[in-house]
Amino acid sequence: MSTPTLSVDSEIQLITAQSPDATGAVCAPELADGPWVFDLEPAPSYGPGASMADPIPAGAPRQGQLPDEYKTASKDELDARILAAKATLGDRVVVLGHFYQRDEVVKYADFVGDSFQLANAALTVPQAEAIVFCGVHFMAETADILAGPTQSVILPNLAAGCSMADMADIDSVEEAWAQLTEIYGTEPDADGRVPIIPVTYMNSAADLKGFCGRHGGIVCTSSNAATVLEWAFERGQRVLFFPDQHLGRNTAKAMGVPLERMPMWKPRKALGGNTPEELLDAQVVLWHGFCSVHKRFSVAQIDRARAEHPDVRVIVHPECPMPVVDAADAAGSTDFIVKAIQAAPAGSTFAIGTEINLVQRLANEYPQHTIFCLDDVICPCSTMYRIHPGYLAWVLEELVAGRVVNQITVGDDVAVPARVALERMLAARP
Repeated sequence: MSTPTLSVDSEIQLITAQSPDATGAVCAPELADGPWVFDLEPAPSYGPGASMADPIPAGAPRQGQLPDEYKTASKDELDARILAAKATLGDRVVVLGHFYQRDEVVKYADFVGDSFQLANAALTVPQAEAIVFCGVHFMAETADILAGPTQSVILPNLAAGCSMADMADIDSVEEAWAQLTEIYGTEPDADGRVPIIPVTYMNSAADLKGFCGRHGGIVCTSSNAATVLEWAFERGQRVLFFPDQHLGRNTAKAMGVPLERMPMWKPRKALGGNTPEELLDAQVVLWHGFCSVHKRFSVAQIDRARAEHPDVRVIVHPECPMPVVDAADAAGSTDFIVKAIQAAPAGSTFAIGTEINLVQRLANEYPQHTIFCLDDVICPCSTMYRIHPGYLAWVLEELVAGRVVNQITVGDDVAVPARVALERMLAARP
């Protein structure tokens, strides 16, 4: 059975204090620094962690200077200030915490879940004047689209973006759509199915959700992707799936779509790097995007886990590459992973392929099991890690003072069609 482990942040601090370069234990020793260090870099970056090597758009949101009092405060001081601010604000504020957030932030959340669950949770608190979303930018956008007209959505650190979401931008998708519709035309077939339907993963910018809403498309989550693809195939001959190639490929493959009918669309290449014939034969056109957290998992890691723990059950997220999903015992959303562990008989052993903060939290919450991450190098999501208790204390105390900072607002020109695509998603229950 598992013995209690340190939080990811505490473990990183301990490892880097003992060995400044932390070779082989942590993917970036800079993770031990306060996130505000990276807010001040001359050029934007995702920061240390899984996405540190990903190119970031030049116009990515930047976080302004965090007041020094929040950077120098001790953990106990921040704890007292956050709890006091929450008590003062009462039901005027709701704090949402994503599964992948550090424990030091999740402990203050009124709701904890994946992006879909948290967007729904926000709908259950219409009395809240402010929704503080401890997640990443696209999640806060979705919450604003679904929130009431008098509610403010706040992202504690504006630099908490998502490298996968940034791999598909509206200009590139519009260009791809123009090229595809030139090949496919726009006329429906004898069954009334249009040539192509756009499907965007929840992990995408609001304007891409709006694009899907305008073009008869839909949003999907990792838990309802198969249901959404079925919905799309009932209405379209083909699907353009973005931004995550792996979720699209793994889901379509499980539904029986041959790999040769899933060409990759590479933006900034004519026809996405494909021939007209390949595109005409396509059933799912996959965007060249990925999650850098889930790209770290490998078949070799699974083989090692099985060798060391013959009774292990390997569960991975469907954002992992296809060979990893194929080698695992099961693949599913974060909610699927949590429920599988909850339902297991005591003494079960799990190797999990998803973000380390969730895995270590599950190991602590379910000590009757042995639970460990497939990747033995500590490498959290770079952008989730940009949220720190110091930023949470700051935005909450600003609300106490009557000021709304770091508000995320989606204009009606995007929010209205995006809401259409999201409502289609909400209706597509597995």
